[in-house]
Amino acid sequence: MAMADLARQGTGDGRRAVVSLSDISVRQGISLSFLEQLFGKLRRAGLVTSHRGTSGGYSLSRAPQTITLDTVIHAVNVDIRAYGCTPETNIACTGRTDRCLTHNLWGALETHIEGFLSSITIQDVIDERLPAPEVAE
Repeated sequence: MAMADLARQGTGDGRRAVVSLSDISVRQGISLSFLEQLFGKLRRAGLVTSHRGTSGGYSLSRAPQTITLDTVIHAVNVDIRAYGCTPETNIACTGRTDRCLTHNLWGALETHIEGFLSSITIQDVIDERLPAPEVAE
């Protein structure tokens, strides 16, 4: 939400706007301290640039059509996990050494989510160019 907000604040002449985190906090209803933590990670990942001074804040470091959602999510160290087991542990899904019956289902779901997030850019989000959800009848 914060990255889309930042991208939406463009100057209209191709330059990227500098936006304060407090403005994003108010518009999006996100805690300022949480945004400060996130934007530190986004800056270290090279997705945003910080600007100091009285009119300081953050701007995107590159065009929003080149920033995919999976890049943002990985920059802030969020793992998309559909199941509880990990390759790093000897304990599988069931808490023992065997996998649960739906292990491959959750793995396929993670792969699907990763593929979806890597296909959507920040520009897609602000232009509302997203696949329409299926409506249940």
